[in-house]
Amino acid sequence: MSLPTVAIVGRPNVGKSTLFNRVAGERISIVEDVEGVTRDRIYTSAEWLNRQFSLIDTGGIDDVDAPFMEQIKHQADIAMTEADVIVFVVSAKEGVTDADEYVARILYKTNKPVILAVNKVDNPEMRAEIYDFYTLGLGDPYPVSSVHGIGTGDVLDAIVENLPSEHEEENPDIIKFSLIGRPNVGKSSLINAILGEERVIASPVAGTTRDAIDTNFTDSEGQEYTMIDTAGMRKSGKIYENTEKYSVMRSMRAIDRSDVVLMVINAEEGIRDYDKRIAGFAHEAGKGMIIVVNKWDTIKKDNHTVNQWEADIRDQFQFLAYAPIIFVSAETKQRLNKLPEIIKRISESQNRRIPSAVLNDVIMDAIAINPTPTDKGKRLKIFYGTQVAVKPPTFVIFVNEEELMHFSYMRFLENQIRAAFGFEGTPIHLIARKRS
Repeated sequence: MSLPTVAIVGRPNVGKSTLFNRVAGERISIVEDVEGVTRDRIYTSAEWLNRQFSLIDTGGIDDVDAPFMEQIKHQADIAMTEADVIVFVVSAKEGVTDADEYVARILYKTNKPVILAVNKVDNPEMRAEIYDFYTLGLGDPYPVSSVHGIGTGDVLDAIVENLPSEHEEENPDIIKFSLIGRPNVGKSSLINAILGEERVIASPVAGTTRDAIDTNFTDSEGQEYTMIDTAGMRKSGKIYENTEKYSVMRSMRAIDRSDVVLMVINAEEGIRDYDKRIAGFAHEAGKGMIIVVNKWDTIKKDNHTVNQWEADIRDQFQFLAYAPIIFVSAETKQRLNKLPEIIKRISESQNRRIPSAVLNDVIMDAIAINPTPTDKGKRLKIFYGTQVAVKPPTFVIFVNEEELMHFSYMRFLENQIRAAFGFEGTPIHLIARKRS
């Protein structure tokens, strides 16, 4: 199920990124006291009062013809279109400006809930400065100090109050998967080939697909699937023309809704650095993964080509060592019939539960093979482990001291668990926790 979305907008240099980081709980956006630093939308997930939502930070909107301003306007426009709730940030230190009024006029047209956050209210004496912002006609202003965290709870309360009501869960028996990748890697052509009909526009021009499209189908064994086609992700700094007003946000939403993600690479172009970043979005979200090398029919091959490609992919995508690789062609439909079977297997891995007794047998065998490490004379003791979640499979390992669980030993345990239970195509999470 797709999370509701909250966009933070406002003119440059009012503290949008600082508020974004405060809500997200970590420094994700670049914060610098120079106008226009945040030129691209930044995304994260946040939670307040048990409600999760996606959060978008945007570049500042202004009515002057500054460098990058047209691109920033386009991005903010997309963010506001995608958002369910908009947080409009202004600054108490500068008061109401012409640019604030310009942004307010844009927000009037959205028909979305708007929360007016007056930032830089760093002491109680400044609270009197917020009343001028009633002139913007956007309801009660909320005094906030993003730097000190003052008032952010009130803003979050207002966000949660205005989020759309939670929808019923989608049918868990339907496997949902999406195709992600840079523009022009052949995602739409792959969908057409899998379905055997022209469901989406396929074009050699990068960026043809503007939006996410859901398509349902059933395989020969009666398994139902929902296939989510996404707009191609475009690297930061590329041209944002009116015809390219699709956004990475749609792809992020598609990843969020998916059980399995197909990372599509163009065999003609090879692996690009941005491919790894795109794949990282899905990996960090804990989704099942398949690496799909498309346009395999167009390249010259010999007896070593497949092995060379696989070695290169494993080297470039070391964090996806668990993901199967398949070489396909949308044009000739080469190996496309194998995709549903692989997707089904990975979905089963994502939902696999391991009994605690069996899991602990594997952990004890692992310790026998490779004894736990010591640090400053103190040895790590592992008492037991248990699985606490699926999608992705998540295990808590109870220990004497969390600090003694070195990353390398955690990786060793993960490898032993994979060797015992498979978990093809899915990340697994191990969490060390001190036994109380």
